[in-house]
Amino acid sequence: MFAEERQQLISELVAELGRVNVTDLADRFSITTETVRRDLAALESAGSLRRVHGGAVPSDRLSTREESVVERAIQRQPEKLRIAEAALALIPANAAGSILIDAGSTTEALARLLDQRTAQNAASSNGNGPREELVVITHAIPIAGRLSGNPNIALQILGGRVRGLTQAAVGQSTVDAASRLRPDVAFVGANGIHATFGLSTPDPEEAAVKAAFVTSARRVVVLVDSSKLDAETLVQFAALKDVDTVITDHEPSEELSAALAEAGVDVVVA
Repeated sequence: MFAEERQQLISELVAELGRVNVTDLADRFSITTETVRRDLAALESAGSLRRVHGGAVPSDRLSTREESVVERAIQRQPEKLRIAEAALALIPANAAGSILIDAGSTTEALARLLDQRTAQNAASSNGNGPREELVVITHAIPIAGRLSGNPNIALQILGGRVRGLTQAAVGQSTVDAASRLRPDVAFVGANGIHATFGLSTPDPEEAAVKAAFVTSARRVVVLVDSSKLDAETLVQFAALKDVDTVITDHEPSEELSAALAEAGVDVVVA
């Protein structure tokens, strides 16, 4: 196989998988790891990918790159819905308690399903018997808007400066408010989850809020689609050991799976 043909295939694999490993590529193409590294260097020079430790990722996966919540809402919708459904199963129906829902497109899908389920349960009960009230806490404007009209949910909004890109409140007041709470479960999103770097997001203020959520909750459930697996963005907000459960749509890589297992994290593949 000519180098140009092989490099084109490598570029396609990176786009499809989100990350490739030098050793895996060497095995796949029956070449040396040194040849793989030369191929990756050539592709990086051409702007087709970006080299990282042990492999390569798409060129648009930069540590500071962040899409708006509107852009994310239309991406990987089937996968995010499956993740949200698996997360909803962790919230007992018709039960009291408190949950915290982080900003993000996958967490917003969870809020939508929760809104639908509570409304259906209320309709089926016909007002008979005592109603258990679920407290839902969020700093995300879209999630608050989704749940604000539901009489079966006690909604609490954490205030702060609203960041337009994510439509979420951030800043010290948001962090302080989260730190004074102790919700039963926090459903948290992330832009990257990595074996050694842990959970990360590009913006420092978003990271500070997420860190407060992780610290405050009794149980932490992370909702990430497979494009976030093995990714590192600019600011770490939690280590793997700080997390109880990860819900995703694809089996993590061998390295990430081993790190999650060592940290005692349950992995749910939806």
